[in-house]
Amino acid sequence: MQTVQALGPWLGVAPTCRALDLARATYYRGQRPRRPQRPRRAARALAPAERQAVLDLLHADRFVDRAPAEVYATLLDDDHRYLCSERTMYRLLAAHQEVRERRDVLRHPTYAAPELLATRPNELWSWDITKLLGPQKWTYYYLYVILDVFSRYVVGWLAAHREQATLAERLIAETCERQGIQPGHLTLHADRGSSMTSKPVALLLADLGITKTHSRPHVSNDNPFSEAQFKTLKYRPAFPERFGSLEHARAVSGTLFHWYNHVHHHAALGLLTPADVHFGRAAAKTAARAQVLAAAYARHPERFPRGAPQAPAVPTAAWINQPARVKSRVLCKS
Repeated sequence: MQTVQALGPWLGVAPTCRALDLARATYYRGQRPRRPQRPRRAARALAPAERQAVLDLLHADRFVDRAPAEVYATLLDDDHRYLCSERTMYRLLAAHQEVRERRDVLRHPTYAAPELLATRPNELWSWDITKLLGPQKWTYYYLYVILDVFSRYVVGWLAAHREQATLAERLIAETCERQGIQPGHLTLHADRGSSMTSKPVALLLADLGITKTHSRPHVSNDNPFSEAQFKTLKYRPAFPERFGSLEHARAVSGTLFHWYNHVHHHAALGLLTPADVHFGRAAAKTAARAQVLAAAYARHPERFPRGAPQAPAVPTAAWINQPARVKSRVLCKS
């Protein structure tokens, strides 16, 4: 456009536009003075004072709980008034971000996902309560289980007739004493059941110097280790469909927990038992396995096309809700 303005008086507007592949109408349109843009307002639109009067009416105690359709109909029937259409009421409310509950109501807080890390035994425990079916319909026993997250070792358990905070308090106190827990060295994680959030348990944990954390409401995977351990036990062939008595539940649970701690080779622990990891036998077991695998490779290397076999590695950390930033760093290193 500037080139046409400069060369037009000398060469002519039409030849210059043809040389630049520019329409002459575009050139002449650009020469016109631009008119200032005026905000357009429909003739039917409400005046600012009328809009404010409608908003004040919608905010009044009489109509604050009612939809615009109800307000519109009530004004016509009871007050014999017409201020605006129902759609206009909606537009005014939307312009002020008020197409919602227009009174102050309780808003549920946003709960952050617990991000917990365990790098050694007795650093992070998880506990939960599950129901065991009793001898008759609608009868239950309650199994309390405390699990070490790093080693998956069941450090304490209790079977009882009911779910009660005092029973949980006693179990936690006895387990901490048995494991030699020092103040400030343990975090205890649980969901938001009544026993987990009770005042006696909270006071006990404060006295013992234990940090307590809880899952988010209605989020089952915030306590994954306890849930997975319950599933492992209940899918065992030796787990009965119903328990005849509390003594029966205690006897079966004791047998199952001994199997889980000392016999069960856990896939997340490099196929070691929870007791091996909890009591520091993991390194010796892994070294012994490496010797066996090396001997097998020396005898028949042709049977291992991918090279010498390696014993499964033992994890060095266990997370509840591992942050994405940490997970991305681990993937980059691997």
